[in-house]
Amino acid sequence: MAKIVATLNIMLNGSCDHTSGLADEGVHDHYTEVIRGSDIILYGRTTYELMEDYWPRLVKNPSGEKSMDEFAVALHNIQKVVFSRTRQSLSWENSVLAKKSLEEEVRSLKKQPGKDVLIGSPSLINALTKLDLIDEYHLCIHPVIAQDGLLLFKNIPERLILTLTKTKTFKAGQVMLYYERVKD
Repeated sequence: MAKIVATLNIMLNGSCDHTSGLADEGVHDHYTEVIRGSDIILYGRTTYELMEDYWPRLVKNPSGEKSMDEFAVALHNIQKVVFSRTRQSLSWENSVLAKKSLEEEVRSLKKQPGKDVLIGSPSLINALTKLDLIDEYHLCIHPVIAQDGLLLFKNIPERLILTLTKTKTFKAGQVMLYYERVKD
């Protein structure tokens, strides 16, 4: 049975603005390994378009920075399922539009054997938290207070309790927090 894992970078104030974080070699290497250890990543349209606009170019024209180039290749190779009401097609290789609702798709994926299924979009993490379909949260907290950006958890109808299972600290002060959902 596949685990559903929410993984995201967050600033100290809860902002999910990807341009505010400290994306260094350690963080890129970490996420490269996470992606390689997973079968699928789920994206909302907005996050997909941000990623689609940048990472495929690095696969074709590597930057020379090993950690970024390897991250780009890992992203390129993983199956990407995109939830969008407006997109009719996708240009990034290994990307498909979801055919079912978010809840139906995730419930189906949870039943299948295989590696982890990653959730990489704030909107999907928020929606799946409300549906109580996330097994683990891997949150990389950056030592940054951002001016803008989406807040990750909004309008959650009830209190959810998580158990901290481990931590990992990076050179620039980012801390990866690994949580599992406590079921009643």
